[in-house]
Amino acid sequence: MPSMDIVSEVDEEELRNAVENSRREVAGRFDLRGKEIEIDLKDNVVTLKSEDDFICKQLVDILRIQLSKRNVDPSSMEVDDKAVHSGKTFSLKVNFKQGIDSLVAKKLVKAIKDSKLKVQAAIQGDSVRITGKKRDDLQAVMRLAKESELGQPFQFDNFRD
Repeated sequence: MPSMDIVSEVDEEELRNAVENSRREVAGRFDLRGKEIEIDLKDNVVTLKSEDDFICKQLVDILRIQLSKRNVDPSSMEVDDKAVHSGKTFSLKVNFKQGIDSLVAKKLVKAIKDSKLKVQAAIQGDSVRITGKKRDDLQAVMRLAKESELGQPFQFDNFRD
């Protein structure tokens, strides 16, 4: 029986590359010259520091563009609502979602069951295992998962016939 896993992960190498490219773009931008700007990555959390709140928002946009260039879905970003002001600097934290939350997994399983496809869906930790009789059913589930607006990007692993 064909099976696959639906996961939600961010490739750490691509994330690191996107952060490096963002640093290079900031260094080359004329409107950001002379400003104290830091972009740090640690444990899937990007910290953006600058002198101004507006510049922090620009840095988020630059990071979002660089992520999409590196084929990392920007919807996996969780940006803090407000920049933290301490001394002369504003800092903004950007977290990246790893794994599927149990609530999102339940919604995904419910959507799969409501679609009347002949597959079984089981939640396994931070992934969802899909098992079906036909490969076409699994491809239909892939389409359904990509079209569902659950606020998280999905990838597909362990596709077995």
